Amino acid sequence: MVSSRPTKSWLLNYRPNPHASLRLFCFPYAGGSAGAYRSWPSALPLSVEVCPVELPGRGSQIQQQPFTRITQLVDALAEALLPFWDKPYAFFGHSMGAIISFELARLLRAQGRREPSHLFVSGCRAPQIPGKTNSTYNLPLPEFLDELRRLKGTPQEVLEHEELMQLTLPLLRADFEMVDTYRFEASLPLDCPITAYGGLQDDEVPREKLEGWREQTTSNFILRMLPGDHFFLHSAQPTLLRILSQDIQQVAQTLKR
Repeated sequence: MVSSRPTKSWLLNYRPNPHASLRLFCFPYAGGSAGAYRSWPSALPLSVEVCPVELPGRGSQIQQQPFTRITQLVDALAEALLPFWDKPYAFFGHSMGAIISFELARLLRAQGRREPSHLFVSGCRAPQIPGKTNSTYNLPLPEFLDELRRLKGTPQEVLEHEELMQLTLPLLRADFEMVDTYRFEASLPLDCPITAYGGLQDDEVPREKLEGWREQTTSNFILRMLPGDHFFLHSAQPTLLRILSQDIQQVAQTLKR
C-alpha cells in the first residue's frame, strides 16, 4: 500500500527551515500522534528542521485507515516523504516509533537512497530481542483496557470517557497489531550511529534490552538513561530535549566536516 496523499499531510505543522543543516523526523508511540512533538521545534537548535510525522488514523490523517503492518507503513513513508530525502536527516522514534524509524532506515538503504545521518531510538528494546509472545491487540475489551492502564500511555480521562474510547479504540488496536505482528529479520547493521534513550523506572524496556541496539550499527552507539517510566518522553521531556539538543549539535558538527 503506497500513499498518494500530499506529502505535507504526513507532517504536523511543517515549517521549512532553509537554514537547517539537518531534518529530524519524529515518529509516535502506539496510540500516539505527531502532537507529542508539537513543542520540539522551539526547544531544539535552529539548525534542525523538526518534522513530526503524522501517521494515518490520527490527527490530520484521522480520516485515513491506520496501518496494521509495519512493512506496509514504511513502504508508504519511504514514498510519501521522498521529497525530504534530499538533505541530511535523522530519525527519532519512541517505542513503536523507534521500530518504524529503524525499519524505514533499512528500507531506504535497500532502495539505494540517502540513509539517515543518525538514529535516535527511545523507550524501545533492540529489534532482535524477542518481545512477549501473546498478542494484545485482539484481547476482549475489558482485558485490552486493563493493558492500556498498565502501560500508562493513555490518559485516564480518555479511558474513563466512553465516547472518546470508542473513537480511539480502532487506532489503538491497529497500532498494537502493528507491534504484535512485527518480526525482526536479520540484515547488515546500519552504518549510521545510534543513540538510545531509556527510562530508569521503565519495567517494559530495561537497560539491558536497550543495550542490544549496539548490534544494529557499525558506527558509534550511545545509551542514555533518564528518570521516569516508559513514558519518560513526557514526564522527563525538558531533560530529554536538553540532552537531545546536545546530541543533535554533535551530529550537525559531524556533517560540516
